[in-house]
Amino acid sequence: MALTPDEGDRDKVRSVSVDLNNDASLLIDIPDALCERDKVKFTVHTKTTLRNFQKPEFSVPRQHEDFIWLHDTLVETEEYAGLIIPPAPPKPDFESPREKMHKLGEGEASMTKEEYAKMKQELEAEYLAVFKKTVQVHEVFLQRLSSHPVLSRDRNFQIFLEYDQDLSVRRKNAKEVFGGFFKNMVKSADEVLISGIKEVDDFFDQEKTFLLDYFSKIKDSTAKAEKMTRSHKSVAEDYIHISATLNSLSAEDTTALKQHLEKLSDLFEKLRKVEARVASDQELKLTELLRYYMRDIQAAKDLLYRRARALADYENSNKALDKARLKSKDVVQAQEHQEQCLQKFNKLSESGKKELTSFKGRRVVAFRKNLIEMAELEIKHAKNNMSLLQSCIELLKSN
Repeated sequence: MALTPDEGDRDKVRSVSVDLNNDASLLIDIPDALCERDKVKFTVHTKTTLRNFQKPEFSVPRQHEDFIWLHDTLVETEEYAGLIIPPAPPKPDFESPREKMHKLGEGEASMTKEEYAKMKQELEAEYLAVFKKTVQVHEVFLQRLSSHPVLSRDRNFQIFLEYDQDLSVRRKNAKEVFGGFFKNMVKSADEVLISGIKEVDDFFDQEKTFLLDYFSKIKDSTAKAEKMTRSHKSVAEDYIHISATLNSLSAEDTTALKQHLEKLSDLFEKLRKVEARVASDQELKLTELLRYYMRDIQAAKDLLYRRARALADYENSNKALDKARLKSKDVVQAQEHQEQCLQKFNKLSESGKKELTSFKGRRVVAFRKNLIEMAELEIKHAKNNMSLLQSCIELLKSN
């Protein structure tokens, strides 16, 4: 399945993104993609005026694993410990629409041809929406990197954008997956240990409290937004059945009621389209934004963890230096280690403040933009619903 969104679609997709403030010297987009079963092959297109690239414009093929490789290399680079690394795009998941399509096929015998065709059309639209969102989150990841003053100059990022062959990035084997799981367990235990260390900067103390509370609220809001979207999709599906039933009744009726039934059937079909659009817009403007910020908040929390780890290392180096002086042994080495720990901590603190301040501004702009657009769309759809109902009432009264 290939996808090449038109300009209108692309604007709608980008409206979900955070405020990127892209530098025109490095512009990246994903103009098309190809879905092959569980794999999506993206075409990453780049336009640049930077001299470290060989050409001003180029396109390369990439898969999801390539994006994960790039994200992991950035996270593992010590130089970027004081930065908020943009969250990795989630793995493409087409299982839900595929499973619904399978169930629809099994229940085809119990439906009319018209009802089956409309249900199939709805599921195809859902599959396409999932596909577009998959392209969107991968594009946003690259655009966040390209708009960052430090990460945009990363050598691995340049290779990702410019190397026109397969990157040959393999999936992690079972041992590596288990190792990553074990590493996360150790990190969780480590977080408990360093949580007892007294914070030396009010700014980071306040940010930690805010992010923990904010993450909890965003998580709760995401669950409720997903439930709301599912409800609208369910209503749209119910309208299909109501419309099909009224249409069947009108076909069997020979009285004056026939025209009324046909008009009502047509009304519910039109209402179905509006309701489906409501669900799609809510998913795009609200649910996806909330999901993204759950991942972005986690990335910000990871930055706070790395800084807390550096603070713990500095405090331990102070204790080691005191012991060395007490024993008059290895004092020079202990002092050098303490200075290195202090430099690292100060560096993380300085860059961390800039990153968290930028995160706050980006978050406010993104939410304001998307909530305004969603409110405007809700008003538009409500007016469409009202207009359809009024028109149908007038038609029924005139006969």
